[in-house]
Amino acid sequence: MVRQMGNLLTAGVSLSRALTVLEREARQPAAKAIWAEVKSRVSDGESLASAMSRYPKTFPRVSIAMVQAGEAGGFLPAVLRQIAELMTRERELRSRVSSAMIYPAVLAVVAAGVVTFLLSWFIPRFSEIFDDFGRELPLLTRIVQGASDGVRGYGVFIAIALVLGVIAGKRAVASAEGRRVRDRLLAAAPAVGPVIRQFAQIRFLRMLGRLIGAGVPLLTALRVARQAVGNQLLADTLEDAVERVSDGEPLAKSLGICASLFPGDVVEMIGVAEESGRLETELVRMADEAEGELDRKLRSLVAFAEVGVLFAMSALIGVIVVGMLLPVFDLWEAVR
Repeated sequence: MVRQMGNLLTAGVSLSRALTVLEREARQPAAKAIWAEVKSRVSDGESLASAMSRYPKTFPRVSIAMVQAGEAGGFLPAVLRQIAELMTRERELRSRVSSAMIYPAVLAVVAAGVVTFLLSWFIPRFSEIFDDFGRELPLLTRIVQGASDGVRGYGVFIAIALVLGVIAGKRAVASAEGRRVRDRLLAAAPAVGPVIRQFAQIRFLRMLGRLIGAGVPLLTALRVARQAVGNQLLADTLEDAVERVSDGEPLAKSLGICASLFPGDVVEMIGVAEESGRLETELVRMADEAEGELDRKLRSLVAFAEVGVLFAMSALIGVIVVGMLLPVFDLWEAVR
């Protein structure tokens, strides 16, 4: 619908009439109500960005900032088309990441289910037999039995604690400081950290290139693209670079202080593009190249994740089975 609005405005349709068309064409009642409210506020003299900002769950902050820049600069139709294009690429990239992680996630769920079944049903059956042995059980068997007793006796409380922990974590990351802590932990992860940084780099470069190509001034485009990074820690780092550009420093030199996000070769390419006057096309090209590299990294990461989950699942189940069989071997030796 954002793309449709951009096309309508490009064709010369007024903003109020374009919003009327979007309201009429909306299929879902909730979307129809939102567009009706946005049209009403715009008709009353409010800006489109201000009207959209009242629905943060529907319109992301980055989109609102881009609309605000487009309204201020007089190139709203071009900005709306860029928003639609960026949303499409963003959805494709997120879809590839999600699809890549489906199989490891399924393996992890299956492993958790198997272990829970063993601890809650299988092991207690053996424990009843071991009670009649009259011998001290091996240490590994006692540890496994203790885990089984804990799951059976406190399983409900463990589940409640996990749910409360998830809820508390979601509330914590709702604040800027909580997002910084989360992003700092993710960035420090050995395999996940580089992927997150490259994902943020792709979003920043593509957003900046598209905005500059649409005629948005560099400083405004930098501030909007900074919000598109999606990582509070990296966004804080970029804030210093934006301030340097506002003080008159070249873009490449300013981005050079963000070494975690822009390696030396990327800064060098940005500097050459800035000097040659083809910054917008080069930024988009670099984003496309980085996206291809990210795909290769994701495939390797998923392959290692699959092996790691399978190994962990096999090792855990193997420990449980061996722990249950050790008393049987001891009894066999005693009988011999």
